[in-house]
Amino acid sequence: MDRAQKEKLVDELGQIFESSGVVVVAHYEGLTVAEMQDLRARARESEASVRVAKNRLAKIALEGKPCASIASYLTGMTVLTFSEDPVAAAKVAEGFAKDNKKFEILGGAMGENALDRAGVASVSKMPSREELIASIVGCIGAPASNIAGAIGAPASNIASILSTIEEKAEAA
Repeated sequence: MDRAQKEKLVDELGQIFESSGVVVVAHYEGLTVAEMQDLRARARESEASVRVAKNRLAKIALEGKPCASIASYLTGMTVLTFSEDPVAAAKVAEGFAKDNKKFEILGGAMGENALDRAGVASVSKMPSREELIASIVGCIGAPASNIAGAIGAPASNIASILSTIEEKAEAA
């Protein structure tokens, strides 16, 4: 890799570190190509990404970034899992680590907050952005539907009573 390619890679990594909601660092030594493809596919499904980069270049890209605290994890064969959603990458990494013992999560960062192994596990158990939005919409929509049901109930009761009276009048 020549100098221009290295500079381009450092810029790309810098953008990843700048814009990601969460970055998870893990060792992947011993994983097969098929297992890495499985990790990438899982990440793609969750709108996360996986990146293998030279640790030295990643450390250069981390300088001055909010998640610079992960530089200490960049030793050995490391892979970065990241996403804009503050939970997606952690969920992907945790799920993959459960299925593959060779994939060892070291830690990560959520913005300026450093995460150790337990921190990544905690973040992975949080609801995703979409789940939070859905629950908020449900909370907001529930009172409105209850009010509409309460308002509509007397009208339906009156209609039911009127149809019963009408049926009795026709029978008589």
